[in-house]
Amino acid sequence: MSTSHAPRALPLAAAVLTGSVALYIALVAFGNITDFGTNQAFVQHVLAMDTTFRDEDLMWRAVTNKGLENAAYVAIIVWETLAALVLIAGTWLWARRDNVRARRVSTYGLLMLVLLFGAGFIGIGGEWFSMWQSKTWNGLDAATRVLVLTGLALIVVQLSPSDRES
Repeated sequence: MSTSHAPRALPLAAAVLTGSVALYIALVAFGNITDFGTNQAFVQHVLAMDTTFRDEDLMWRAVTNKGLENAAYVAIIVWETLAALVLIAGTWLWARRDNVRARRVSTYGLLMLVLLFGAGFIGIGGEWFSMWQSKTWNGLDAATRVLVLTGLALIVVQLSPSDRES
């Protein structure tokens, strides 16, 4: 393939990756809304730190207030839903070949997921609430998979030429 095809192929790759991540996070948000209790239990156990090593030097971090646990879970669902909507808009802009706006909107949506899965689940959940210690309520592998897919999409989106560059 000659290099002249690269400017056309990268926006297509960006559109497909953005759309794939949009579909994934939309399904996650939909699942969390329609099957509220399953991941609500996950969030409650992670925040309560009740399946960790229960080291007394760390247990002061635990959140056992049901209202706070539920508020955190609802905030996660709202964030997922907003990220899905932003990524759907980005995908639509890629399809319309509005590369400048598509890149900007897709970047915002993908960064929202970097914050959720990188800072939120891996950083706060994994380290602050010691989720890595739990054999039962450990979502680090899943969060890492999403973060890698999101990072790959973000790289391709940033490599895609804008309308002005192509």
